[in-house]
Amino acid sequence: MINIAILGFGVVGSGVAEVIFRNSKELASRLDGEELNIKYILDKREFPDHPLGNRVVNDIDIILNDDDVFLVVETMGGLHPAYDFSKKALLAGKSVVTSNKEVVAACGAELLSIARSNNIGYLFEASVGGGIPIIRPMWQCLAANKIDRIAGILNGTCNYILTKMEKEKTDFETALCEAQALGYAERNPSADVEGMDTCRKISILTSLAFGKHVYPEKIQCEGITHITYDDILFARNHGYAVKLLGMSKKESDGKVYVLTAPFFVSEENEIAGVNDVYNGIQVEGNVVGDVLFCGRGAGSLPTASAVMADVLDVIRDCRKTIGWKNEEADFLGDISNNVTDFYVRTKAGESVVKTVFGDVKTEKAGDGTAFFTGKMKQSDAEEKIALLGAETVKIRILD
Repeated sequence: MINIAILGFGVVGSGVAEVIFRNSKELASRLDGEELNIKYILDKREFPDHPLGNRVVNDIDIILNDDDVFLVVETMGGLHPAYDFSKKALLAGKSVVTSNKEVVAACGAELLSIARSNNIGYLFEASVGGGIPIIRPMWQCLAANKIDRIAGILNGTCNYILTKMEKEKTDFETALCEAQALGYAERNPSADVEGMDTCRKISILTSLAFGKHVYPEKIQCEGITHITYDDILFARNHGYAVKLLGMSKKESDGKVYVLTAPFFVSEENEIAGVNDVYNGIQVEGNVVGDVLFCGRGAGSLPTASAVMADVLDVIRDCRKTIGWKNEEADFLGDISNNVTDFYVRTKAGESVVKTVFGDVKTEKAGDGTAFFTGKMKQSDAEEKIALLGAETVKIRILD
């Protein structure tokens, strides 16, 4: 029997327990007949009516001091105390599996280093993409490739909102309210709609792809709160869809440019067709070309599925840890130097637009004017855009 502890018994933690009970025979068959046993559940709350209610403890030391606990599954969410408990568990010689993108993005390099030093595992497949396999495929299946670009729809809430705006010709606030009513968005949705959730996830994928830790605070981050149906309609009329992407791209200068922002994505790109609460992650390797990973990016059982894949991997090989060096990335380029096309919507008059941007082709968009800039260095584009007034909106065009 293999004893595990679950830290946090919310949506994901309870999903992990359900998977263990629902598929107990299948899991045992993959572990040479050994059964998984949930010995402890750490939570502030009590669950008197749950079948596992008698296994709930409120003190992490009970778990840390029990030598029979082989593995800890951390599904608490947030940075603290999840990071502190994960670190203590690793130092106590217990492997850790997590779904917590905030901890991995902020402290992953340190925790990976501790795991390697102790010949144990720290795995985090569920931290990006929920139930979509992406960490393991990038580390193993694409190992022969140099990664040239990652472009991912990494937040189902934002993708649902943008899809809703397009399909129902509605505004951001209306689509957000419906997402909240359906449980796709939190009461306070700022981490989703301001881009921070996506930013943390692209920091993890970029660290994995290029071998050193990319901290989220080093990444320029923009959300979707400023996007209107007029922008989405303009995009559609020109063969694009609007998507919030986490993107990292290695350019010819050897630098990697990382960004979280809304993009116009060509309808010829498969990512443009990833809608509703689905996530889509496109990885471009120098050997394999483009590979797309797509599926539900959140939810109790899909995320629990990814967690359990890591649990099985750790049990089969307790030293199995994938990741990157405990070094801050030295390969990041200044995103302001990146060259790209922009869509711009402004209330400035056409004469002002042409004075600032030259002979661009303008079109009406709602009560404003919209146009494409052509390829420009980001710093130059932002300097010109600032001259058009405070209500001007810019969206990048994905190459």
